[in-house]
Amino acid sequence: MTHAHLTSLVLSLIFLIIITVLQNKGKNIKIWHMVLRATYILVIITGCVLFFAAYSIPLSYYLKAILGIVMIGLFEMVIVRKQKGKKTDVIWIAFSIVFVILFVLGFTLPQGFDLIK
Repeated sequence: MTHAHLTSLVLSLIFLIIITVLQNKGKNIKIWHMVLRATYILVIITGCVLFFAAYSIPLSYYLKAILGIVMIGLFEMVIVRKQKGKKTDVIWIAFSIVFVILFVLGFTLPQGFDLIK
């Protein structure tokens, strides 16, 4: 299930990049935004499966789950604020910080991959 979760996360990031590029060109992003929202569902479902598959659920799993939901919120905030013509600099900074924390947590939790091996 870890692979499905990572795949849906990578798809979400790819769709976010596509949406921001299209927004910068002034194109309509409605369909791409809906596809991105569909990948959110995959991310949440696979994340829940991984969360509840843990033998015991330590605090770090709760932290990662909460930050994952915050990340989805930041995805939406970036897109919607850009559509409204507002600045997104602070949102991108928060996005980057949360992304790094989630990346580190995801690879250090017991169900993640061991990068140090």
